[in-house]
Formats: sequence, structure tokens, C-alpha cells
Amino acid sequence: LRGQDVVWRFNHAPDLDVPYFHPISTAGGHVLTWNSPPDHVWHHGLWFCWKYINGVNYWEHDRQTGKPSGRTTATNLRVDARDDHSARISLTLAYHPVGVEDVVLREARQIEITAPSPRGEYHLDWTAEFTAGERAVKLDRTPPKEQSWGGYAGLSVRFSKELSDRQVTSDVSPVEFGSGDRHRSRATSMDYNGLIAGEPVGLALIDHPHNPRHPTPWYVIRGPVMGYINAALLNDEPMTLEPGEQMTLRYRLTVHPQRWNSAQLQAAQAEYWRSVDSR
Repeated sequence: LRGQDVVWRFNHAPDLDVPYFHPISTAGGHVLTWNSPPDHVWHHGLWFCWKYINGVNYWEHDRQTGKPSGRTTATNLRVDARDDHSARISLTLAYHPVGVEDVVLREARQIEITAPSPRGEYHLDWTAEFTAGERAVKLDRTPPKEQSWGGYAGLSVRFSKELSDRQVTSDVSPVEFGSGDRHRSRATSMDYNGLIAGEPVGLALIDHPHNPRHPTPWYVIRGPVMGYINAALLNDEPMTLEPGEQMTLRYRLTVHPQRWNSAQLQAAQAEYWRSVDSR
């Protein structure tokens, strides 16, 4: 909290599709995220979700049940909240089809959240360690379509409808969007920014060089209503984990005032990579 304003909130409960962050706000109180918008009610602010695991959909809702056919169950939650407003969140997740007790994929997730700096920036360092069950696990997506949907799975952010004049830059250059308001490319980091109540704000997402398929493919939308970004690990092709095989994904998300250019993003990226390698 900052006064009465919620800077960030982590939401978890047995009946939720996935655990998620909402709101994610700037230190100045501007909310960047949107939970369950009418066009995609399964979009949950800042969240992680696979699309298909062994052909079962963990993302969209089944029309009959109003829930995904694959369940993401969170247990062993621990939150260490500190007096300086930093925190560590750790939890275990199990992925399994509805009505099936056998877990096909397990995840140990840890998120380190820093206190806002004097400049108003704060980081969420996201680490997820996945372990396949007794059978091979195929992680898949809807094949991407040019200037249309598909390709998404993994770490995502759905941006507030209040975020106007949206712009996106990679660590190399500003991002260009096509006729469908979509962009796909590989980059080590992306910054999605805009204006809320006339003030420039942004959220940077940084891929770690030890991640598989680094630099990650990105799927970005900048529509009239829909602002969205996904570290689309599976955009180009599915991925298979053999029985018992492990995979680790690491990302840093930085909430910041102002708009960032490529040079600022490169500096933030270098700082993150140094901090992870020093642990």
C-alpha cells in the first residue's frame, strides 16, 4: 500500500483459474492492469498460464463449465512481506485435467518484489521451475496467424483500458504494428508504455539469457481497447519435456514512471542479468 492506494496485490484462491497480480500500479497510484475484461474474461492482469498441455486447454474457458478444461492448482503458498514494502512470494503449482488426480506438470514459483525506488520504479523478479510428471509433456499453442491471434502461452500482461497513447519499444528500436495492431518478433526485452491521466507510465519485461529459446519471441497487441503483451515462448513451435525433465524460466518486470527508450531498456536489462548471475 501507498497510503490508501494498492501498489500491487497478489490474488490466489482454490476457485481461481490461476493465481495472478491485479492491480499492478505505479508508485504514484496509476493502475496498469485489467482483470477479466469483457472481451477475454480469462485475462488476469499479470499472470502465467500455459495454453495446451498434452492437448488439454488451460487457457480459455469451456463454454459449458465456465472454467478451463485444465486446472492450475496452487498450494504451499508463502508470502514474506517486509517493512520496506518488498516481498517474496513462493508457491507450488500442479497442472492436471479437470477430474484427473494425476499431475502432468509441477511448478515451483518464486517472485521477488522490490520496494519502490526514489524514482518510483519497482521490480518483480519471476522464477518458475517446471518438472514433467511420469509421462512426456507437450506444451503447445494455437499456431500464430499473421496480424491475428495465436502463438500465446506463458507470462502475460493485460493492460488497463485507461492506458492511452500506447507505444512499445524493444531493446533495439521502437516496435512497429501492422494492420491488425499486432507485433511479433524476438527480443531480449520489451517496454510497453503510455499515458494515464496525462502522466507517462510503463512496464518493462526482460527475458533472461538462460531461458530456453532466448531471445524470446514476443506477441504484442496495441488495439483501441486491447493492450496485451506475452513472452511467447511457444510462438514458433511447441515444446516437449521428457518424463522428469526440468525447465526454468526467469523474467524481470519493472514498473516505472515515464516512457523508456531502447537505451534505458538495455541498461535495465544489464542490471537484471547481473543481479541474477550474482545470486
